[in-house]
Amino acid sequence: MQKYCPSHDNDGTPRCCSCERMEPKDIKYITLDDGRKLCLECLYTSIMDTDECQPVYIDIQEFYEGLNMKVEQQIPLLLVERQGLNEAREVEKMGHHLPETRGLCLSEEQIVRMISRRPILGPGNKMIDISTAPHKLVRRCEVTAILVLYALPRLLTGYILAHEMMHAYLRLKGYRILSPEVEEGICQVLAHLWLESEIVSGSSSTAEATATPSSTSSSAKKGEKTDFEKKLGEFFKHQIETDPSAIYGDGFRAGIRAVERYGLRGTLDHIKRSGSFPS
Repeated sequence: MQKYCPSHDNDGTPRCCSCERMEPKDIKYITLDDGRKLCLECLYTSIMDTDECQPVYIDIQEFYEGLNMKVEQQIPLLLVERQGLNEAREVEKMGHHLPETRGLCLSEEQIVRMISRRPILGPGNKMIDISTAPHKLVRRCEVTAILVLYALPRLLTGYILAHEMMHAYLRLKGYRILSPEVEEGICQVLAHLWLESEIVSGSSSTAEATATPSSTSSSAKKGEKTDFEKKLGEFFKHQIETDPSAIYGDGFRAGIRAVERYGLRGTLDHIKRSGSFPS
């Protein structure tokens, strides 16, 4: 609800990379080494290194376990700078990312050279004339790491982690290759559910209606959030809900409708069978 003159939309006035509020003339935001700006309120709960992020990572793992979606593999989590994240995205050449990439799930799909024709036993009992062909083991896909942009507030870091963890879950549980709308959409649904579990109380919330008690109990342990954190969480939820993009926005809205109608497990089972959201 920040008020400002519309001329500042185009005059280069810096915005916080988290809450997107403009930098007032009388208050200087923090400038990160990759050029991003961070307001002082977002700085208060920002996570600056990999070790500091581990408690949030554990929270996300507990949240998934509470939804009966435990990720068995121990996936390394690394906080990285913007340049490192963009370089990893280029190497990965997978997924569909927003112009400003803030998280990435790296995978290493095994490509095995399969013997496509029986070899011949030649002189000296040596196998000769071995014919091989590359064979991609789509269902034997290891997730090698999750990368998240550093210096973001806890709620934003957790939301990104919850999204990327869903990418890992889909790969490790043998889901087929999904359309961008379905995969990014269901990942946004899980991020939205985690945010709700953090900031919304009461049985009417989608997260509590979908989750088991254990998935919400870990959130209750963290104590009361400041008014700013609550507003920030609502802002991130609003961003997900109103995203205009076809992949992230329409994908989320189709996914959340399916979850509200069929439940999370029913939706995931349908995705695994058909590669689409249930209608």
